[in-house]
Amino acid sequence: MINPRFLAVCIWIAIPLVTAAQTPDTTLTLSESHTLATENYPLIKQHNLITLSTRYAIEQANKGYLPQININGQATYQSEVTKIPIQVPGIDVPTLDKDQYKLYGELNQSLFDGGSIKLQKQAVEANAQVEAQALEVELYKIRERVNQLFFGILLLDAQLNQNELLQKDIRAGLDKTNAAIANGAALKSNGNLLEAELLRTTQRTVELQTTRSAYLHMLGQFVNRPLDERTRLERPKAPTSATGNNRPELAWYAFQQNSIDVNRKQLMAKNLPKLNFFVQAGIGRPALNMLSNDFDPYYYGGVRLSIPISGFYTLKKEKALLDIKTKSIDVQRENFLFNNQLALSQQNTESAKYERLLETDDEIITLRTSVKEAALAQLENGVINSADYLREVNAEDNAKLAKILHELQWLMIQYEIQHTTGN
Repeated sequence: MINPRFLAVCIWIAIPLVTAAQTPDTTLTLSESHTLATENYPLIKQHNLITLSTRYAIEQANKGYLPQININGQATYQSEVTKIPIQVPGIDVPTLDKDQYKLYGELNQSLFDGGSIKLQKQAVEANAQVEAQALEVELYKIRERVNQLFFGILLLDAQLNQNELLQKDIRAGLDKTNAAIANGAALKSNGNLLEAELLRTTQRTVELQTTRSAYLHMLGQFVNRPLDERTRLERPKAPTSATGNNRPELAWYAFQQNSIDVNRKQLMAKNLPKLNFFVQAGIGRPALNMLSNDFDPYYYGGVRLSIPISGFYTLKKEKALLDIKTKSIDVQRENFLFNNQLALSQQNTESAKYERLLETDDEIITLRTSVKEAALAQLENGVINSADYLREVNAEDNAKLAKILHELQWLMIQYEIQHTTGN
């Protein structure tokens, strides 16, 4: 009779195993990997910070349209004061004290600022575009790293499948060799050779699976998702060809040029005349009546015109500095396009090479397969030994691996071209 406690323990152990066996395989596509890697990359948080800082800076610039209020005070002592140089009999003419005081508030309302505040907001937005696009440039680099890991795993999967086919061929030859050994038609060493080769392919499986697990772990770090041996990567279709260059770096250079254009407009605006309405009110000794030696309240208002002549001293040099920045960005853009076009040319050459290799891969595999099948029949009839058969098996395996490698390399080149052109 089965011990109930023992049965309970067995069920408790079996439940996780059954659950694991029933866990469906997860499938991951290349486009999903790109999206998840971008969304989970720590640098993506910078987007929100750029948005917030831009909003705050624009709100701060808008405050320039509001009346500006300042409270000022001063206390002075002067060596001489205004005096009336005549004496009128019966009239006491007061003499001002040499220590004087003033406390006042002043309200200024801009009537015309030459567009300075408007351009300040444009400069904030232009700088935000530059920062946001620089972030896009950094995030775009993740796609290339994801591509390398993704296609590396696909290549390992294909090698594992081909390794299983190789093991089947070796087992087929081993079965026939063992039969011949049992009948005394072959030496035991022939069987040992095939068994050793079968063990080598088993080791190869372990190596490939270990490497695949490492690649999956790295890819999982990018997509922020646990990936294990049950994860299956969907082989992508070849991307559609597109013309033009849409790399984010080009937009980045354009935004930098736009920022410089705004700065150039700001140079002109800061040297334009400014017109303000102002009101000043306070208390002083003396106040507006310069003959009064008492603390009196006062106020006055009007309009104030300001023409910043000194700004023209440095205007020429400041424009020259902006011109240098513009040329520097043009040089960076030209250098990027040169290197980008060079990489694209090399990739197109590689793509054409793999297309030509693939044209003959199937024919080579067909010929190698026919030779291997003939060798298997010869092995069964004792015409050749296991070493001869194994040589033909490995030759067919190498031909199939070459095709697998060429197919995936061609496919990866297509996505490299897509990455290089930004399409």
